[in-house]
Amino acid sequence: MLSELSDLIRLLSDLPAVIKTFGLLGIWTIVFVQTGLFFGVFLPGNSMLFTAGVFASQGLFNIGLLTMGVFVCAVLGNNVGYFTGDRFGRRLFVKEDSWWFHKNHLITAHNFYERHGKQTILMARFLPVIRTFGSIVAGIASMNYRTFLIYNVVGGVVWGFGMPLLGYSLGNIIGDDIDKYLLPIILLIITSSCTTSFVHLYREHRGNKTKV
Repeated sequence: MLSELSDLIRLLSDLPAVIKTFGLLGIWTIVFVQTGLFFGVFLPGNSMLFTAGVFASQGLFNIGLLTMGVFVCAVLGNNVGYFTGDRFGRRLFVKEDSWWFHKNHLITAHNFYERHGKQTILMARFLPVIRTFGSIVAGIASMNYRTFLIYNVVGGVVWGFGMPLLGYSLGNIIGDDIDKYLLPIILLIITSSCTTSFVHLYREHRGNKTKV
């Protein structure tokens, strides 16, 4: 567990270098994995898209290709998650924990889905853990696929275009000095995302204790 946490911290601290090294294909792959596969829960999301948007403002990426690719991969990833949940269903709840799958993550997403319903598919884009498991839980819950797809697409537009464009806009406003502020901004985004998730997790935990 400590080694996994260390690797995650190292990844986040080297995020700009990772993005520059693997380029658009790497960004799109991470988005797809994070939104559709269990082990994607460990990958960066909001901070990666924001940083990629900043680099697009500096001419490293084409902002149109970046955002369209992120949108497509996010929608496809969530579809994979949905059909995984629909196919394997309740068997996932009795699966043994491993380094890439933790049952508590699935239970957390399930409780969140039960409380917030359809909004989860939209809100989950911005929340670590929920982002990965929300679509899987939608499949487990046999959510109407047409309804799921609508919320999936809307969420993909808001997140897939919104986060990179936020970075792109800020990069254009600040200009060459953006490099001085990039790491603090990344840390702020990570802290904000994790704090929001922890607040939701705490509320779900309190709600479950109240029901007992």
